[in-house]
Formats: sequence, C-alpha cells, structure tokens
Amino acid sequence: MAEETPVQSRFTLLREEGRVRWQSFTRWYRAKWGESRRFRIGNYVLGALLAGWIVLWVVVSSALPSADKLLTYQPPLPTMVRGNDGEIVSSYARERRVQLRFVDFPEPLINAFLSAEDKTFWTHGGIDYLGFAGAVVDYVTKYGSGERARGGSTITQQVAKNILIGDEYSITRKLKEMILARRIEGVLDKQQILELYLNEIPLGRQSFGVQAAARAYFDKDVGDLQLHEAAFLAILPKAPERYGRAKYEQQAITRRNWVLDQMVKNGWATPEAAAAAKAMPLGLKPRRAENYNTDAGYFLEEVRRQLIDKFGEKAEDGPHSVYAGGLWVRTSLDTQLQTASQNALRAALLRYSGGRAWHGPIARIDVDGDRWQTELITSNISIRYQNWRVGVLLSRSGSSGKVGFSDGKTGTLIGLPDNIRAGDITAVAPVGGDTWAVRTVPEVSGGMVVEDPQNGRILAMQGGFDARLGSFNRATQANRQPGSTIKPFVYATGLDNGMTPASMVVDGPFCVYQGAALGEKCFRNFNNEGGAGSHTMRWGLEQSRNLMTVRIANDVGMDKVVRTIKAVGIGQYEPYLSMALGAGDTTVLKMVNAYAALANQGRQHEPTLIDYVQDRNGKVIWRADNRRCDGCSMPQWDGKQMPRLKPTGKQVMDARTAYQVVHMLEGVVVRGTAVSLRDLGLPLFGKTGTTSGPTNVWFVGGSPDIIAGVYVGYDQPRSLGGYAQGGRIAAPVFKQLVQETRSRWKDIPFAVPEGVRMVKIDRVSGKRVFGGTPENDVAKASVIWEAFKPDTEPRRTAREGEVSAKQAVIDALRKARTARGIPEGGAEEAPVEQDFLEEQGGIY
Repeated sequence: MAEETPVQSRFTLLREEGRVRWQSFTRWYRAKWGESRRFRIGNYVLGALLAGWIVLWVVVSSALPSADKLLTYQPPLPTMVRGNDGEIVSSYARERRVQLRFVDFPEPLINAFLSAEDKTFWTHGGIDYLGFAGAVVDYVTKYGSGERARGGSTITQQVAKNILIGDEYSITRKLKEMILARRIEGVLDKQQILELYLNEIPLGRQSFGVQAAARAYFDKDVGDLQLHEAAFLAILPKAPERYGRAKYEQQAITRRNWVLDQMVKNGWATPEAAAAAKAMPLGLKPRRAENYNTDAGYFLEEVRRQLIDKFGEKAEDGPHSVYAGGLWVRTSLDTQLQTASQNALRAALLRYSGGRAWHGPIARIDVDGDRWQTELITSNISIRYQNWRVGVLLSRSGSSGKVGFSDGKTGTLIGLPDNIRAGDITAVAPVGGDTWAVRTVPEVSGGMVVEDPQNGRILAMQGGFDARLGSFNRATQANRQPGSTIKPFVYATGLDNGMTPASMVVDGPFCVYQGAALGEKCFRNFNNEGGAGSHTMRWGLEQSRNLMTVRIANDVGMDKVVRTIKAVGIGQYEPYLSMALGAGDTTVLKMVNAYAALANQGRQHEPTLIDYVQDRNGKVIWRADNRRCDGCSMPQWDGKQMPRLKPTGKQVMDARTAYQVVHMLEGVVVRGTAVSLRDLGLPLFGKTGTTSGPTNVWFVGGSPDIIAGVYVGYDQPRSLGGYAQGGRIAAPVFKQLVQETRSRWKDIPFAVPEGVRMVKIDRVSGKRVFGGTPENDVAKASVIWEAFKPDTEPRRTAREGEVSAKQAVIDALRKARTARGIPEGGAEEAPVEQDFLEEQGGIY
C-alpha cells in the first residue's frame, strides 16, 4: 500500500476529527432530547418556523416574475410628433418620461442619489442587511400607528418594486423585493441597474426619471444641473409630491442639505462645494405643461384620434399604443402655414364679432369652498392668444370682482358685463398690475384646411378659435351646407355631357313641379335678383348665378350631378335640384379635397395628416405612401430603365374637364365673387359660397400647389346678417393666409392637360374670335383664351374681310411653294391649304 502524502494525511485527519465531533453532537442531542421536555418543544417550534419560512419562500418566489424580463424591458414612453420639417411639434403623454443611457447621467447626480438612497450600492449584492434590520425595527415601532415604515430598500430593490411587482405595502412585498433583488444582481450589472432606476423612479409632477424631473422642476437637462439642483432631485423619491410644493419649501431645503452633507461624508463632494450649494435657494420653476412653438391643437388632436384607431391608447392595447409605445410620428404639418391659418381665421372671427357684447361664459364651475382651483385645473380649459388668460370669477361687487387662475393666484377683474356671475369661466387680459379686464371669445366660429393637391397631405388645420377651449374640430366634424362652393361640380357635370365654357345658358326664372304634396318650387338668384338673359357658362360660374346652375343641373340630370359630387368625395346626396346649390351637408376637409382634385387635373388623393409612424427603435411600422419601388435600392445600375413609382390617387374626373373648371374659376378671382383676391397677383382659382340665411359663408380655392378652404358660421346655425357673403368674410381669410406666407405661393400657372385646346373667344357672347389679341387687363378683356375639348370649340364664323384675308394667305402659300420649286397640283391644292388653316384655328 502506497504511503500517504502530507496533504492526504491532513485530509484524513480532518475527516476523522469531524466524524468524532458529529458523533459527540448526536450523543448530546439524543441525551438532551430524552432529558428535557422544554428542549423538545423548542426544537418543534424552530422546525416549524424553518419549514414555514421554506414554504413561504417557495410560494413567494414561485409566483415572482422573471428578472430576465429586465434584459428586454421597454418602459412606457410617450409618442413624439414631428412636423413635415422633422422638428418636434408635440407629444402625447400622461406622464413625463425621457430615457437616457448610463453615460448620459452626470456623476454628481448619480452620487447625490446614492448618498440619499443607497450609499453601499456598488458593493452589496442587492440587499443591504444592516439597512434591512433598521427597517424591521422601524416597522415594529410604527406597527399599529398607521404610519408607513421607511428605509431598508436598496436601489436594486426599488427597481424590482417600480418595474416588476408594484408598490403594495406589506411584508410579503418586501420579501419579494429581496428575492428579486438577488436575482436582478445576477442578471444585470450595476450600471444597467442604476440606468433603469434613474430612468424609472417617480419624482413628482408626473415625472418619471431624472431627465423628465429636471425639465419639470428646473426646465433644464440633467447635464446642466448644478449641485444643489441635483441634490434636490435626490430627495424626491421619499416624498415626490411633497417637496415640490411651496408650503413645504423649508422641509425640502433641510432634506436637500442633508443629502449634501452625506455627499461630503462619502467623499463625493467637497465641503466648500456643499456649503455653496446649501446657500442656494431651491429655484423651482412653476408647474407647467409642455410648451411647443407651434400652436396646432386641432391638427394634433386629429392625428391623436387616428393613431388611437390604428394602434390603441394604453399599453394593454398593444406594443405600439399612443401613450406607452414610444412612437415617433412624422406628420404633414407645415408650421408656417398652420400659424398663418390660425392667425387668418382668428382675425376674421374677431373682425366679425367686434363690438358685440359678452355672450356668456366659456364654462361654469362651483366656487363655493376652496376647491375652485382644482375644478378650474380639471376643466382643462385654457387659451393661447396674445396675453389672454382663462380665469374664473370668484366673487362680484358692482362692476368689478375677484378673478382666480389655475396657478392659484387671484386678481381684480374690472368692467364686468351685467350677466356675468360667480363661477363663470371667461377670457381675461391684463390692464396693469394684478388688474384684469374681461375679453370676449367670439361666439361665431369656423374651420380651415390647407392641402397639397399633388399628394393629399394636409398642411394645416384650424378647427375654431382655440383648441384649448374645446376639442370639437369644425374642419373635420362640423357638417355644414357648402352653398355655392358646390357649383363647380355641377358645371363639371355639364362639361362632361356636351357643354362648353362658352355654352349659352338662360339666366331666367326657373320653376319645377314637385308633386301634389310639395307643389311648385321656384328658384332665385342670390338676394332674389332676377334673371339677366342668356350668358356663357363661364359668366354664370364667375357671378355665381343660381338660376343658371339649376338649369344646367336640370338639363344634364341631377342623377349625374350627384354622381359627380359623390365621386369627388363631397357627399352622397339625393338627386334634388336644391343639392346643386349646396343644400347637402359636408365638411371643410371634404370640400378642400374635392377642389384639390380639380387642381390636380382630376386625380384625387386621400387626405392624410400622418406621413409615417416609427416604433421606439426607429422601425417604420406604418406609412401613408406604401408604394413599392422595385430596384430603387440596387447597389449599382443594371443598365435597364430606371425604376419609377406608380402614380398614387384615383382619377375621379376627366383631366380636361377639371382644367376647364379651374380655368373658369380663375375668372371668379379675376372678375367674379372673389375679386378681392385679384390684387395678390397670383394664378389663383376659387369659389365663394353663401348659404341661405345666410348661416355659413365659404371660400375654397388656391394654386397648383396649395389648396385652402374656410367656412365661418355659428355652431348652432343662425343668420350671420344680411351683409354676410363668402366674398366679404371668408375670402379675406384666404387672402391673409397668402399674404402671411407669400413666399410659398409660386407664380406658375395651372398646367394645361393633353387634349385641351386654348381658343380665343368673345367673353360675353362666347363666339370664336379670329382677330385681335387677349388684353393684359384680363378683368376687362373682351377677348379671352378659353379651354375646349377637341371638336367642341365654337363653330367658325366668317366676318367681313376675313374671307379675303384668308384668300390672301392661301395665295401667299401657293407663291411660296412655287418659289421653292414645288409643282402646281391643280384644284386639289386649295383644299389642302385651307385644311391647314382650319387645323391651326384660323387666322390669329
């Protein structure tokens, strides 16, 4: 047998010694068990406690979520919205959240939180046992008092609580925290744990994470925080909704200074730096909502509705929900056009309402007691116009009173209307110091839409005076009679059925028998004007003659007219003649989109506000233009024809008809009901509209690149007054839009589509003209260019002198042929030369 080595001998000795000790212990235990009843009871109790602990551990740990979830954890994030230039214009958020990487957190901020919450974070394994023991003592001393024990949770345990198991106050939750903390430390490294913590910790003012809190309390990014500001944020986990309030300012300063002392004690700040930080005030900014430069509330609310329809609202609705999915949304919003649209519509509403009395409160709340501020905040009513604010009248004494605001401040309100009373919410404006005066939000309202006709992208949308006063969007939700803005589509139907812009139509009395129940219906021109005899279709559209319009509709058939109206998306109407004058309901958005089809040579696109949507990782998950471009991403050209995208949209109207209508509508701006736009000096087309009452006034039109439409009227339709007309109230809104964005409107005429012939005609008679030239002053020109489809031009007529002039041209052609040596062809030559002249449209 081989001799043992020294190591083996030592192991044998230890094993033998252990066996002897175990035998000695078992003999003592058996003897003690038999001798002492108390010893046996103690062992039973200890065994039961140990078994209970094991069972509890197994039961609790088996129901816990896996710590591996944190490896792929995606926090709820708000949706960020960009305009068409890529700049952020808004967000959809119920909580403030911004995700940063660990390297983005400044070291003083990290050290402030570690000093306040977990100074041994870098060394413990997820549980601070000394801290836990202190928490147990605190729990026992406070048991039954109703107070909540504090302390004992490491940062790792707080991550487990905030992300995985929730904030239930119980012993089992603390046990779950401890188990999960150990598991988390085995899955994530310290930097990953701290990154999760600093991004997820609730810090008050609806802020989650230090970056969101830095913005909420100091309007700064974390990298710009000073030491005293970082220390303040570090005190918030203990009482996030307490320390940020003015009445607890001194308590917040005391707690902040304690954190600074801890930083010095831990070697993370110098005494001098801490002393300087202690001398600083808190410097908190007032609580406020996110304030973006562009005021596009109606546009953005419509985008929000569409996103919720597509992806859901809350996290439970799917991974791409609006309020948790962290979406990035690129919209078609043009901030310049949006601001101009808002300014133009507001100016028109204020112009119309000028001098009118205060018509009543925006809303009412209960101001008895001390809850008026909470009720004013929860009413969610505000205004963003000049220096106006929304306040509530708290009390009244004669012609003045006390007004309160959502920030809790109060002031004196003067010049009170007779019918205003306590509890009324109204607009006010400062007149000096803390004195305010009542302002009237216009009761009349309206909607406006701006669209790119070449792709259907909505560039701007204003649905009233201010979206903060109410979410009802009059651009998309208000169904109104369009009045005469429907007429171009009646005329388009006539053009599709054999008529031309030069066709003569009688502007005279027109009555139809509607049956025994309804009797005879007689139509009238605007303001009950009588007829004016026979005129061209162009004149009828330019002057918006009702009698000519219903006569055209009756001649071609109302069934065809309503099909045209339906084809361009305005609405689906019954074939009654009154529909030809705009009696059916529609929206501004639909009317603008229909006019966009006219401007785009009959090709119409679905109106869109969203270009595309990206998930939180930047992957495009939805886009409006989903055309494929095969071959566009080839690494190099294969020598074949370059790839081309297929055209989008739908051809809803003959391109030639669309151009003919546009060409006539240019005359509306030059000579007709929208002549107030003529001095803009741009190639514009458009149509005004005024409904019966008049209850609504309209203008829709634009250029080859931008179409805009607007209506003005009361939400509960009633008369605007006898002077109200589309040309007086609505057209100036469009004009102001163009003036404020003049650089966006190109001086390029509408393109003439293939198959249209431009022929000179007499503007009044509609007859073809062979002599003379259209005048530069198109407003008064007697000879104009008119658009015709082939073979529909006015028939050639010979005027005095024209026959001899034509013969002179023929003789000149013959002489030229002879000079070039071309032999005479006899009697057949003259017809050839005459055909040539006919094909060229005669002598110009």
